[in-house]
Amino acid sequence: MTQKSSKPAEPPVTDDLSQHLGRRLRQLRSERGWSLETLASASGVSRSMLSQIEREQANPTLAVTVRISNGFGMSLSDLLQMPTTTPTLSVIRADDRAFHYRSDKQIRIRTLSPLNLEKDVEFYEVSLQVGSALRSAPHFEGTREFLTVQKGQIQVESGDTVDTLNVGDSANYRADLPHAIVNVGKGEAVIFLVDIYG
Repeated sequence: MTQKSSKPAEPPVTDDLSQHLGRRLRQLRSERGWSLETLASASGVSRSMLSQIEREQANPTLAVTVRISNGFGMSLSDLLQMPTTTPTLSVIRADDRAFHYRSDKQIRIRTLSPLNLEKDVEFYEVSLQVGSALRSAPHFEGTREFLTVQKGQIQVESGDTVDTLNVGDSANYRADLPHAIVNVGKGEAVIFLVDIYG
């Protein structure tokens, strides 16, 4: 006759949830600039276990998952927040290179809208050096662009229509035609640009 354990085994987190947990750990550590050692120290979960969870090679128990959430200083439900849940606040840090759509000597385009959402609206910060131009082929039919000049002087082209904008000026125009934003000023131009797809 086998002897039963006085304490029942704790159920592991389900496979789908453990995959999500691995992604969440990587995301949260990246946002906070934490190493695995930092999280291990904060949570009391070993570095090797955390590494396995992040690589989705471990199926942590509920107790381990709770310790990780405590290490991050958040509730279990916040840690396990699934992608379908809409967060109340989402932040894009200025120095997060993942959101730099283009960055070279002439033009920098920084995405200001979340990368992981299927969306019909996109928001950008565009920096143009003197004499540079952002020229675009037609987008999908019905697409319009809205922009505001924060710094400098630009020329906006949409099809055969051309106009010049200064600081504080805004414009909206068809983006389902060839279009361009040209820095015609004497210094860097910075604009905020919104694409709305029809």
